Amino acid sequence: MIDFRPVGYVIGLLVAALGVTMLAALGADAIAQNGHWPVFFESAVITTLTGALVAMACANGLAEGLTLRQTFLLTTLVWLTLPIFGALPFMIGVPHASFTDAFFEAMSGLTTTGATTFDGLEMLPDGIKLWRAILQWLGGVGIIVVAMVFLPELRVGGMQIFRSEAFDTFGKILPRAGEIASNIAVIYIGLTVTCALAYGAAGMDPFDAMAHAMTTVSTGGMANYDSSFGNFGAATHYIAVVFMILAALPFVRFVQLMAGTAQPLLRDSQIRVFLAILSICVLLITSWVWGREGEFTEVAFREALFNVVSIMSGTGYSNADYMTWGPFPVVLFFFIGLIGGCAGSTACSVKVFRYQILFASIKAQVRQIHSPHGIFTPRFEGRTISEDVMSSVMAFFVAFVLLLGVTSVLLAMTGLDFITSISGAASAIANIGPGLGPEIGPAGNFVHINDSAKWVLSAAMFIGRLEIMVVLTILSIKFWKN
Repeated sequence: MIDFRPVGYVIGLLVAALGVTMLAALGADAIAQNGHWPVFFESAVITTLTGALVAMACANGLAEGLTLRQTFLLTTLVWLTLPIFGALPFMIGVPHASFTDAFFEAMSGLTTTGATTFDGLEMLPDGIKLWRAILQWLGGVGIIVVAMVFLPELRVGGMQIFRSEAFDTFGKILPRAGEIASNIAVIYIGLTVTCALAYGAAGMDPFDAMAHAMTTVSTGGMANYDSSFGNFGAATHYIAVVFMILAALPFVRFVQLMAGTAQPLLRDSQIRVFLAILSICVLLITSWVWGREGEFTEVAFREALFNVVSIMSGTGYSNADYMTWGPFPVVLFFFIGLIGGCAGSTACSVKVFRYQILFASIKAQVRQIHSPHGIFTPRFEGRTISEDVMSSVMAFFVAFVLLLGVTSVLLAMTGLDFITSISGAASAIANIGPGLGPEIGPAGNFVHINDSAKWVLSAAMFIGRLEIMVVLTILSIKFWKN
C-alpha cells in the first residue's frame, strides 16, 4: 500500500506557495486601481488555506526520502493539482469564463504551452495578465527541476542518461532537489531580470517588459496582446530570440558556467545540434520568403528567425502569420515543433537528445547490416548508450506517436477538422501553443474550440509536459499492486 502522506505534504506546501504568489497579481491590480484586486484576495485565501491544511494533515507521514512509487505520484499529481487552484482567478475574475476555460488556461500556463482560450487580451485586468505570466514562469522553473531531478531517477524516456548531471539524487530526492533548485533559481531569476531590462530598453513599458520576460524565459509564450509580439518593435523581436534560445539550452550547463567551467557548455552536442537545426531552418524559410517576395528584406529575415526559434523552443510567440507564407513553411513549422529544445531546459517537445540517440541507433544498425560480423555500439557524447536508455527512448517515440494519433482522433470526434485536430494534438502534446489553420494558428486562439476538445487538449498538455511515460506508468494496474 502506498503511503500518500509524504506526497500530500509536498503538494500541500506547493499549493500554499501558489496561493502566496497570487498576492503579486493582487498588487498589480491594486497599483492599476481597477478594483479587480478582490479576485486575487479571495483566490489566495482559498488556495493558501487549502494547501496549508493538506500539508498539516499529512505532516505526520513525512519521511526522510520518497520511494520510487511516491516519486511517480508526486511528479504526476503536482502538475494535476496546481492548475485546479491556478484556475481560480480566471474563473472568478474573467467575465464569461467557465471552469473549462479557466482550467485550460491554467494548464496551458503551468505546462508552458501558451495556448489561450481568452481573446481581447489587451482588455484584461493587469492582475490577470500578470497571473498568466506567473503561471508560465513557475511552470518553467518547475519543469527544469522535474527534468533534472525527478525524471532521471524515474528512468523513463531515456532521461536516465542525465543522472550524473542531476547530482545523483536517488534516495534523497527532496533534499537534493532543494540544492539543485537553488542553483537553478539564481540563473532563472537572473535571465528573467536581464530579459525584462532588455525589453524595457527596447521600448516596452515596465509591466509588459516584466510579464513578457517571464513568458520568454519560461518558453511559455503567453503575451498581453492578441497580436503577440506583432505589437512590438523590431528590437524586441531580436531580444526575444536571444532569450528563447538561452532558455532552450540545458540549465545544468549554466550552473557549471556559473561555477567557472565553460567547457561543458561549449562541448555539449545537444546544444550544437539544436543551434545547427535552428540555423538551417531559418536559412530555408528566409530564402523561401525572399523568393516569394522577389527581394531581400530585413523584415523577412527577422520574421523567419523569430518564428522558427519560437516554434522549435516551444515558446509559441508570433510576430507574423506564417500560415500566409505558403505550404513549405507551414509543413516545416509543424515538424520542427516536434523536435523541441535540449533536455534540462524550459523548452518542450521530444527534445534533441532523443533524436541523437535514435539516429545513433539507426547508424549502428545500418553498419551492422553492412558488416554482420562487426560490433557497433551506439554512442552519445562519447559514452556508450546503455540498453535501458535505448529502450526507454524507443518506448517514448512509440508512445508519442500513439498519443498523437489517439488525441487527433478524439479531437476529430468532437467535430474539429483534420488540420485543426492533428496540429492541435501536436501543439498540446509538445507544449508548443499555436497550431495550424485559421482557428488555432498563429493569428488565432482556442476561444471557439468546443469544451470537449478543450478537455482533450488539457489532458494532452498534462501528459506531454510529464514526458508521457510518467503518466502511463501511473495508469498501469501493476503500479498499484503491492
